[in-house]
Amino acid sequence: MKLTANKIAGLLRQHGYKLTPQRWAVLNVISHRHDHLTPAAIYDRVSQEHPGIGLVTIYRTLEVLAELGLLCKVHVEGGCRSYLMRRPSVHHHHLICSGCGRVVDFTDCALNELEQRLSRETGFEMKDHLLELYGHCQNCQKIA
Repeated sequence: MKLTANKIAGLLRQHGYKLTPQRWAVLNVISHRHDHLTPAAIYDRVSQEHPGIGLVTIYRTLEVLAELGLLCKVHVEGGCRSYLMRRPSVHHHHLICSGCGRVVDFTDCALNELEQRLSRETGFEMKDHLLELYGHCQNCQKIA
């Protein structure tokens, strides 16, 4: 099941959030992209239709969508974040290029044994995990 802007709008309403024209514009931008977008990139696209929109509105909308589990949030070096529409039932992780910021998703991770061992050793109950690996993509390796 692909999350479309209309489905997300319905989920927002179910959780008591208003669907403002600005939020709708953010949803449209994110739902039509398959790559990670920074808040600044989303702002650039949304502000073309809504010149009066503020960057704070973009950040608030992204945080609401992330809290509802609808967006995948990537923490990139330097404190910047990028966002991608979460694919339902597809658990994935990220390879992040420290040079250009490119993000590559991957799904194959075998962390179950590590989670179980850590749970036994610490008594910590694992709910989820996030794996982000940093390095340099092939293009940035050529430049260096």
